[in-house]
Amino acid sequence: MLKPGDPAPDIALLDNNGKLFRLSSLRSQGPAVVYFYPKDDTPVCTRQACGFRDHYSEFTGLGAVVIGISTDDVASHRAFADRHKLPFILLSDPDNVAFRAFGLKSFLGLKERATFVIDGGGIIRAATQDRLNAGKHVRTALAALRDQGLASS
Repeated sequence: MLKPGDPAPDIALLDNNGKLFRLSSLRSQGPAVVYFYPKDDTPVCTRQACGFRDHYSEFTGLGAVVIGISTDDVASHRAFADRHKLPFILLSDPDNVAFRAFGLKSFLGLKERATFVIDGGGIIRAATQDRLNAGKHVRTALAALRDQGLASS
C-alpha cells in the first residue's frame, strides 16, 4: 500500500456519470480524499459512503474533493449515489487498475478498504487501512486535512 510521501498515481477511470475522470486533473486545485471500498450497497461500504456524505460539507469547507472507488460498474455507482444521495464522485475500477496502482491487495477474496489524503501537488499525505471500521476513514481523513494544513485557500 502506498504511504505518506509517495506520489499518487495518475488514474483515469469512468465516473458515476460515465465520464472519464483523471486524478491529475485535481492537481494544484487543493487536496483530494480518495477512498477505496469493496462493493456498492453492502453494509460497511454503505456506512463508509454515508459517513463521507454526512461530513461532506466539512471536506469541502477544507477545500477537499472526495472520490470513492470500487470495482462496481458505472450503472451500479449511479444507482448507489442516487439511493444514498452521495454528493461526491464515484469511480468505476472493474479491472483493479487503480486498486493495484495504490498498492492495495485482496486477502481471502476480500478487498482492502483504504483511504488516501493527497495534497494539491499529488503527494499522499495520509493513508488509512481498515476493513471493518468505516468511520475511521472519515475521521482520519478530516484529521489529516486539518492537522497537516492541507486545506486549500
